Amino acid sequence: MSDSTDITDAEVGAGAPERVGVLGGGRMGAGIAHAFVLAGSQVVVVERDAAAAASAMERVRESLRRSVERGWAEPLDELEGRLTTATEIAAFAGCGLVVEAVPEDEALKADALARAEAVLAPTAALASNTSSISITRLAAGLERPGRFVGLHFFNPVPASGLVEIVLGEETGGDLANAARAWVEAIGKVPVTVHDAPGFASSRLGVAIGLEAIRMVEEGVASPGDIDAAMELGYKHPMGPLRLTDVVGLDVRLDIAEQLERDLDPRFAPPALLRQMVAEGRLGRKAGRGFYDWD
Repeated sequence: MSDSTDITDAEVGAGAPERVGVLGGGRMGAGIAHAFVLAGSQVVVVERDAAAAASAMERVRESLRRSVERGWAEPLDELEGRLTTATEIAAFAGCGLVVEAVPEDEALKADALARAEAVLAPTAALASNTSSISITRLAAGLERPGRFVGLHFFNPVPASGLVEIVLGEETGGDLANAARAWVEAIGKVPVTVHDAPGFASSRLGVAIGLEAIRMVEEGVASPGDIDAAMELGYKHPMGPLRLTDVVGLDVRLDIAEQLERDLDPRFAPPALLRQMVAEGRLGRKAGRGFYDWD
């Protein structure tokens, strides 16, 4: 990890950045935007077109509404006043941090990150929410790799207490410290890992999830019984198959394929997972997966 950095001392331990950009307003991007709005940041979410931007706005607003209903101290109109959307990457100019949250495709992420970096000030930080793609590899296409870090949020972001900070080979030391301060400022617990295939969380989580899918495939037990074994026997808050439904079977498949390429065949996706994705049984977002969510 490089020690070179341009980050200002004021950014370290000073709470969340004043202006934060989120590239991609899907479920994960909306959750990230929600977290920084609650922390007091002015947040702009950039989407591909007006319809997608409107959907992202409604997604974040609904999440903010639920926070207020649960007792968040600030009124909803003040929270919504810190949120904007846009369809042009230029809207990130002036942001101290931009978090990329586009789908888990390396070429797509590399292009999105390069376009975002081009409009940022040299002192701004750029982050990826990737759950499995190498931060060092993504940084290779950037002009300022020392200003780039992985911020792996977990789904659903509002309910999750964890953010995995992933340090690439060139990530600046002061940026790593600032990232930890930012994660704490949004009320999450940071864990720091060095860049490796699947990092820590995805590598372990996917390994358990894939084995659970193989057990269903082989007729060892039902999804409900497999999940109950892990919830009651190992105190997991959610079983691996229900969690796969929440994350999305298509997302799990993408991560497994990435880990199979980067590590070895033990992460090869089970045939059942491929079949369910092909049939559109993607989990909660599709209404059915290993469970019926309707």
